Amino acid sequence: MAQDDPRRLIPRTDQLMGLSAVRRARERLSEAVVRAVVRETQERARRGDLAPDEVEPAVLAALAARSASSLTPVLNATGVVVHTNLGRAPLSAAAVDALVAAGGYVDVELDLETGTRSRRGAGARAALLAACPPAGDALVVNNGAAALVLATTALAAGREVVISRGELVEIGAGFRLPELIESTGARLREVGTTNRTHLRDYAEAIGPQTGCLLKVHPSNFRLEGFTSGVDVDGLRPLARAHGVPLVADLGSGLLTPDPHLPGEPDAGTALEDGADIVIASGDKLLGGPQAGLVLGRPDVVARLAGHPLARAVRADKLALAALEATLAGGTAPVVSALHADPDRLRDRAERLAAAVGAPVVPHDGRVGGGGAPGVPLPGWAVRLPEAAAPRLRTGRPAVLPRVHDHACLLDLRCVPESDDDRLLAAVRAALAALAASGPASGDGDGDGNSGSGDSDGRAR
Repeated sequence: MAQDDPRRLIPRTDQLMGLSAVRRARERLSEAVVRAVVRETQERARRGDLAPDEVEPAVLAALAARSASSLTPVLNATGVVVHTNLGRAPLSAAAVDALVAAGGYVDVELDLETGTRSRRGAGARAALLAACPPAGDALVVNNGAAALVLATTALAAGREVVISRGELVEIGAGFRLPELIESTGARLREVGTTNRTHLRDYAEAIGPQTGCLLKVHPSNFRLEGFTSGVDVDGLRPLARAHGVPLVADLGSGLLTPDPHLPGEPDAGTALEDGADIVIASGDKLLGGPQAGLVLGRPDVVARLAGHPLARAVRADKLALAALEATLAGGTAPVVSALHADPDRLRDRAERLAAAVGAPVVPHDGRVGGGGAPGVPLPGWAVRLPEAAAPRLRTGRPAVLPRVHDHACLLDLRCVPESDDDRLLAAVRAALAALAASGPASGDGDGDGNSGSGDSDGRAR
């Protein structure tokens, strides 16, 4: 290599690692991550993509932009409230504060007054019981699927779970409820048909091998036409007569009735109707962290809590803290989005549209996460060219719109009003980049309805 080769001028690794700004970056990023940034930047200079004197500022800029997590915050402009691809429920400010506090040492299993071990997650349990008075006891596990696995294992391992054929649903990512239940060692006893199940079907199936009766809310689809089924209230006398536990898997996490979602089952009503336990997800309509909720009769909840599997699926301190704060704190973002005022949504959309010269169109949002399938949430959207969608998704802040009917639609239902200015800046940047790219930029995004909703519906 010639003496005047400019690559000899590339700063050495030890020089770059010794910079004060790099040393500060090592307080929040691992040594391996910092060194990888340095090596990558040096390699760019060796390829001729950077001049040697640009290496140091490039390293500093890359480290300043680097986060310890690869997850990118996203403004949800799809109109889908519980969006599984975006982590489902956004947490309330109270829940976020609780997460930060729980990041250190906390009394999750300790009575500070006596200095002795206490019941794990007592605060979250108390908050659940206060929010759902018909429940005699509560148990929190790490997600809804785990709650169902625990229930069928504790109540029916080696025995039969009686369930209607019309409720053998597939949940997210290809997981099928029958396979999930059978993995516990329980045997499925299917009754009725896909579209019609009667009380006599359940009655004829109950026998010495029956571990429990299971009702599953289909959540992410509706069956209409020539149909019939038996609700929890109808099954209660049968379950009581045979001394068989009645389990209701509701999925969506609604604890009390919501007039905006008249067809959506809630835990309180299901328990009053006769369910021995109900199972629900904490990160759906409840608006909290990922968690599986078990609510119901103290003796049945105790059977689940005392099973060895309960240890393997228990919730961690972060989920317990966020769940308690969701229940005891202010209104959760999911609840605010579900009950958003359409007139206010229109005012916000019109301000954004006027600022960028775009039209406003009617747009129905959705609950998402398998909740209230087919129930529209009337609102409005700003209509942009379809080609703006990828630029919005990859911008800063990242914005996920709905791509539909060859247009990029921005529904502000799930965007906090405090983020309206950030959204406007993102839209302006995306449209400016689109204009700078020339006429060819009008071609389709190619992702169809990829931003239109939550792909796995009822996934837990």
